[in-house]
Amino acid sequence: MYVCMCHAVTEARVKQEIDEGATTPRQIARGCKAGTDCGSCVRRIQALLGESGARPCPTARLAERIGLAEPAAPQAA
Repeated sequence: MYVCMCHAVTEARVKQEIDEGATTPRQIARGCKAGTDCGSCVRRIQALLGESGARPCPTARLAERIGLAEPAAPQAA
């Protein structure tokens, strides 16, 4: 089954990237381009990462909704 139609990336290819050590959507994108065009496949990529035990990076909107804190900005002295 295709995960990324823009770059014709299959679920098997994404799983291969995960098996080779990818733990984020960005790392998968570097390996096979999935998620680098329209972005509609990113949720499926995150789900595949979650199935493999990785903690997928949520979108900013999801992170806000579930209460993940923004990284603290350095304070000026």
